This record gives sequence, structure tokens and C-alpha cells, in this order.
Amino acid sequence: MSSLSRDDVAHLAGLARIELSDAELDRMVGELGVILESVAKVQQAPTEGVAPMSHPMPLTNVTRPDVVRPSLTAEEALSGAPESEQQRFAVPRILTED
Repeated sequence: MSSLSRDDVAHLAGLARIELSDAELDRMVGELGVILESVAKVQQAPTEGVAPMSHPMPLTNVTRPDVVRPSLTAEEALSGAPESEQQRFAVPRILTED
């Protein structure tokens, strides 16, 4: 059993700015205790010689090679735009500074 107390849970809830009722505090003592026990079990796993990884399965990059190929010029891309400015589409501002 975890050594987590009701006061510990109340303190954590306060740090997280979560308001818990008395019943919720009592329930969370047990639930957080189970989580802490599970983490303690995982920490006991033999990990010596195991290389760190970001994903349990090997990943391969499936993107295409970045190859330059013919495309529209800025003038051609902006030819149908109602307004343009500095080789960019000009759109009305919808957000204010404040």
C-alpha cells in the first residue's frame, strides 16, 4: 500500500488548482496510491543494456525525397488573387493587437 495520505492528495490538488470534495479526496487517495504502486513496479524492470527509444516499433521515414521541380511563379500564383502585397496574398485583418 502507498504511503500517500489525504493531506498529500489535498496538497497536490491545491498545486494543480483542482477543487476536490471530501469524498473525492478520499477516493483519490486510493486511486493515486494504485498509480504510484504501478510506477514503482515499472521502475523495478531490468533495463540495463536496453537502448532508449522513442517508439516501441522501428519507424521508417515514408516521405518522398525533396526534389526541386517546375512550379508556378509568384506572379502566376497571385494572378487570380483579389489583392496581393510583397508577393503574398493580402487578406483583411481579423485579429486585433490586444
